[in-house]
Amino acid sequence: MKAITLERYGGPEDLRVSERPEPKVAPGEVLIRVRAAGVNPVDWKLAAGRLDAMMETRWPLIPGWDVAGVVEAVGLDVPEFSVGDEVMGYIRKDVVQLGAYAEYVAANVRLLARKPASMSWEEAAGLPLAGLTALQALDRVRVGEGDTVLVHAAAGGVGSLAVQIAVARGARVIGTASERNHDFLRSLGAEPMAYGDGLAERVRKAAPGGVDAVLDLVGGTADVSREAASQVERIVSVVDREAPQWGGRYVWVRPDSAGLSGLADLVEAGRLTVPVEKVLPLEEAAEAWRLSQTGRTRGKIVLSVS
Repeated sequence: MKAITLERYGGPEDLRVSERPEPKVAPGEVLIRVRAAGVNPVDWKLAAGRLDAMMETRWPLIPGWDVAGVVEAVGLDVPEFSVGDEVMGYIRKDVVQLGAYAEYVAANVRLLARKPASMSWEEAAGLPLAGLTALQALDRVRVGEGDTVLVHAAAGGVGSLAVQIAVARGARVIGTASERNHDFLRSLGAEPMAYGDGLAERVRKAAPGGVDAVLDLVGGTADVSREAASQVERIVSVVDREAPQWGGRYVWVRPDSAGLSGLADLVEAGRLTVPVEKVLPLEEAAEAWRLSQTGRTRGKIVLSVS
């Protein structure tokens, strides 16, 4: 099969289009013919060795933890899916090696959900990791009906989904973004707010008692978040691992089939869409990483696999 590989830790310039054996399908797994693979910052951060202290990595490495595709074969004892089913998943494994940037990938059924018929392959591939990150962050600080929540980096891949999930729960959302993304945030149901000096004061003016919860999706916002929030324990970061030391929360997203199915239900109900900024062919994975590394994309970057 065709796959994108790395022979050692490196960057976009080290990615190669290679021929690799099709993955074996263990009991409880399915083989997926990949139609699209989501690109996430963790892909190139892992490839650069930044997660080496916590994750076992083997070479050659096929990156990618987000997939959408068709079940091609099923392993032993898999009543959940059949050949031909359309699925999506956040397929992070205990050992990092056989990822989604390929024509085929094997995944445990506990990592998968059915793809909503209304979603394109590219949208489905952009949902799992970012959507579950947004969902689990909102759950960690108990965002619900009547809350006012501040979302830092609200126009990004995770942020744009967090805004919609929070709105679907009945929350008021204030989202920070550059000026060019303010209309986009309004279209998602958020009240846009510019970055920069005086942000905490602007938030306090919009929410005089302080916001009920804060989602930090970019890092470096601890001081502003604490000034803006009414309760420090309802600040959650997906970037700042030191947040618990000053009273906040930290989330490292976990695969969750039930949570992903819940997101699919929101999609089917018309309450959640996946903004996709750029779709590139699998062979242009290096360019996709370069775009992701700018930190300026609106929504998701996805690789299309023919």
